[in-house]
Formats: sequence, C-alpha cells, structure tokens
Amino acid sequence: MKNEVVPVQIRGILPANSGCAIFVGNDEKVFVIQVEHNLGAVIGMFLRDQSKERPLTHDLMVNVFKGFGITVERVVITELRNSTYFARLILRQENELGKKFVELDARPSDCLALAAAHKRPVFVAKPLFESVEDMTEYLDKLNEAGGEQEA
Repeated sequence: MKNEVVPVQIRGILPANSGCAIFVGNDEKVFVIQVEHNLGAVIGMFLRDQSKERPLTHDLMVNVFKGFGITVERVVITELRNSTYFARLILRQENELGKKFVELDARPSDCLALAAAHKRPVFVAKPLFESVEDMTEYLDKLNEAGGEQEA
C-alpha cells in the first residue's frame, strides 16, 4: 500500500439479527464493519484463543500457510465503495530462495479473522479512516451497559 495507514484493533463484536458488528478502531475513532454471523463468531474465537473441535476454514488457511513458509504480514482495510468495505491481505513467504511479499484482494471479514488468528496488525487507509463515522460513543455505551460481547 502506498497510501498512509492508521493502526487499529478489533475493539468489540456485537451480534445482531443480520450478522455481527465488528468495531474496529483506536483511541481516536472506532467504526463498524458488518460481517456474517458465523464469521463474527470465528473472529471472536481467534481473539479469545478458543480451541475448536475441528479446524475451521481460517485454521486450514493458517496450516496451509505454515506448510509453505507463508505468514500474514498485515491487513489493510482500504476503502468503502457502495456500502462495501474492501481490504488487502499482505503475505510474506520466506524460504531458501529468499523473501517474497504478496498483496491480495480479500474481504475485510476474512482479513480480520486471519489477523486475529495470526496475531498480526490491522491498518486502515488514512483517507478511509478520516471519512468513516465515529462509533466510539456507541461502543462506550454498550460497554457500560454490559451489552458488548467481545473486547
């Protein structure tokens, strides 16, 4: 990414009828990315280091990455277009031939799941971060009421 980016973390997950609201942000601002309910649950499991009976899809990806010497370097949420967020998954492969970086288009939900699984950093493109609505007050109210599921 050539654009300037802002470091963020997953600040919370709130289940909803239509999926899950993933609160992403930092001390300056928090915004929401809507994801499918199952993916919200998976992200929560990775954040809690919760063991699973059988490997999930993102666990499989982690194992395949390990087998090929690939690590998740970072993820970047890049833009919002037509109410849909876009992201890039940056991978690093290191072996006897050297080091290679690959940047892939990916859904933010998958990127957040892989970042949580690998404990890797999440960034947001600065122009996007500046344009999203700040949901910090809403997240704070949820936390005060005890209604927010993950931290």
